[in-house]
Amino acid sequence: MIPGNAPLDELPLFSAVLRPSRSLPPGGLLIVLGLFGAASFVAGIVFALMGAWPVFGFFGLDVALLYWAFRVNNRDGRAYEVVTVTPSELTVRKVSGRGAAQQWTLNPRWVRLDREGIETFGTHRLFLVSHGRRLPVASVLGHHEKEGFAKALAAALSAARGP
Repeated sequence: MIPGNAPLDELPLFSAVLRPSRSLPPGGLLIVLGLFGAASFVAGIVFALMGAWPVFGFFGLDVALLYWAFRVNNRDGRAYEVVTVTPSELTVRKVSGRGAAQQWTLNPRWVRLDREGIETFGTHRLFLVSHGRRLPVASVLGHHEKEGFAKALAAALSAARGP
């Protein structure tokens, strides 16, 4: 069957939505910025009282840079990947933190899963290889999470190829 012309009743053999892990809860940003801002303000006042008043502005700049870094991190945290395997096609859809989407559709019979890594640390990178091209997948997962994902995806690809 030609990819993209799958029957409507074809059930997925495997489907996963991959999102990066977030270590800071949403309210945590306010707490971190508040504590850092308060410490910077106090240190800035001390320097201003000693006569080094330009230093006060640099402490404010530190808070602004920290806020910007967290904003970029949170935006990148909205990125995700969707990997779906049916008997007739493998679909990978990647959405960036800004909302830009890319999608690839491959024939699961011609796809090979390639792993790069070190035994003691686990899988570092995963690629779907087809017709000499390599598509990186699961880049948002940790090393051990990638290993579990790779096993499940390999099983689904094997099932899609049939007996």
